[in-house]
Amino acid sequence: MKEIQNIIILLVIAASLTACGNGNQSSPESTSSKAEATPKEEDHAHDEVSLGKHDIGGISVEAAQGHGSVEPGNEGHLVLKLPYNDNGATIVRAWLGTEDRTLSSVGKGEYAPSHDDYDIHAVAPDPLPANTKWWVEIEKADDTKFTGSIPLLKNISKP
Repeated sequence: MKEIQNIIILLVIAASLTACGNGNQSSPESTSSKAEATPKEEDHAHDEVSLGKHDIGGISVEAAQGHGSVEPGNEGHLVLKLPYNDNGATIVRAWLGTEDRTLSSVGKGEYAPSHDDYDIHAVAPDPLPANTKWWVEIEKADDTKFTGSIPLLKNISKP
């Protein structure tokens, strides 16, 4: 019964995150001036801890973790920079937990052109599996997919 409750909670949170993300899209007219940073861009630049470079299916990515430590049942934040710029044509997904995604919510990356990287939010399973990692799926424009993992940071304080 507890597992069913956790799954329902994760689904509700994932739906909420998806709904919130759609409200932040801007029209082409509002993005014509890049001189002013939006609050999201300012936050994005200040609360990340580098996870270093990692190989995901032969693609060398730079990763950073935001929002402090990964905690069971809470949202985690991963920032991923690809070694090429295709203006967001690549689809990037990430989740916390194990490769098989058991009890994990999968977040879809939102491309940030001002940083040329992807912001991904995902809720950590509760309880966290012992070998929890960030798992990343990169789907290129030609439909090829690559999956790999990135060690997460635990026990870091929020800025």
